[in-house]
Amino acid sequence: MKSLITLAVLIAFAGPALADSCVATADSRKLAGAARTSFLGKCERDAQTACDTQAATKNLAGAAKTSFTSKCVKDSVGAPPG
Repeated sequence: MKSLITLAVLIAFAGPALADSCVATADSRKLAGAARTSFLGKCERDAQTACDTQAATKNLAGAAKTSFTSKCVKDSVGAPPG
């Protein structure tokens, strides 16, 4: 039960951050160098956690879970410009 509450809190905080892509957010904050790298790393980890939770909610397993999670994380992180 405690882990369920922790996941709910994580999703509540990660949701708004993941609404826009991580790259777009880093660009709008004009992050560069180590600050950008650190931000994108944390954002990707948060996206991975949120996507894993979504996959579990959808009862996905195996290749379906891997495919869903991979696409979900890529969509959340976004693509670098250029």
